[in-house]
Amino acid sequence: MKMQILAVALFLLFLLNTNSDVRAECPIMCSCSERHRTVDCSWRGFRHLPLGLQRNIQSLNLTHNRLSDLDHQLSSFTHLRILDISYNRLLHFPASLPRSLWEINVSGNRLHLLNKDDTAYQWNLRVLDLSVNKLERVVFINNTLPNLQALNLSHNKFWTVPTNMPKNLEMVDLSHNTLVQILPGSLTRLTRLARFYLHANRFTMVSEGAFEHLQGLKLITLGDNPWACEEAANISHLLSWSKQTTAQVLGCPCHTWHTCGEAQTSNTGSRHFDAFTLSPFFFGTEKPSHHFVEAVTTHFWSGTSLLNTRGDQTGYRTMEEQESSLLTLTPEVLHSSSDGLTTLSTTLRTSTLRTRSVKRPNQKLNRDVSSGQTAKSELSFLFCCTFLLMAITNSL
Repeated sequence: MKMQILAVALFLLFLLNTNSDVRAECPIMCSCSERHRTVDCSWRGFRHLPLGLQRNIQSLNLTHNRLSDLDHQLSSFTHLRILDISYNRLLHFPASLPRSLWEINVSGNRLHLLNKDDTAYQWNLRVLDLSVNKLERVVFINNTLPNLQALNLSHNKFWTVPTNMPKNLEMVDLSHNTLVQILPGSLTRLTRLARFYLHANRFTMVSEGAFEHLQGLKLITLGDNPWACEEAANISHLLSWSKQTTAQVLGCPCHTWHTCGEAQTSNTGSRHFDAFTLSPFFFGTEKPSHHFVEAVTTHFWSGTSLLNTRGDQTGYRTMEEQESSLLTLTPEVLHSSSDGLTTLSTTLRTSTLRTRSVKRPNQKLNRDVSSGQTAKSELSFLFCCTFLLMAITNSL
């Protein structure tokens, strides 16, 4: 008899363990998936990490809140794959983030520096978005971030291309900075780089051979830079490379060849602010090999950095204003010009930028449905326990 009672007790403990994740509750003011592995706490005005987050969550969206410090607060979430903490009030990269992460979005904060220790142990990271900050310098350690494929550093304050970037990168966006030079050896390791966005900077020239190691390059954007076209000795090697490369070049320096892209030379005297008019995807370039790279290249840059954005810069707003809306360019219609080249008409519009955190009108409904399913599971569990206890009592 004792053996039967022990067996029943062990069975009840097993049921309790297997149903613990079902009975887990979603944090207050957040919406969760059915099993609470995907949690959306965006646009809630949180100043601190919300209470009640389960340790086994895989995706956490905290975008558009008022978080100023997340140091050492997420290290115990060892199953976390996707973390979106964009558009908060962070002054530095959060310390001790879990090493299980595949994607980190810290855009739209107030970061000035990325230290070498911030990403030293992120072996699994594939996408890192640091755009729309105040970064002037990022430091990477050799042989770290081995799986990183997409790095977004656009809309910051870099004056030189970062050195020692992870060698397996397939996409780098450095557009909308104040870049003036590429130091020798900065790009030597990036043999897999396929997409390189350098438009809307302050380049007047680049050193000879700056791009020669980019063997996998398929697309590069050079428009909206003040190229010193009158200085033939300094610009001729770049013009020659632009003509000979097999990669698509959007915004060809000095508007020399149509094959470089649909350029529109501004009337700026001897210095040319060349711009392009088509998004790379309109040119039939191949999509990134990894879906994470595609996700990054389409959610933020589709309207602001892939199209000509000189008009966008004039309407560029402060960090606080960007939390509500951004000025974007929207492609409306493709048409053919008289010379047979394809051009793109664009119109300006103001749209709300909600990175992976679009408010859903049925968030309360999702929460109610999840709570109802949890309640049903709990009732079934209690019924089962009651039935087994009655059986034990009868046997005694």
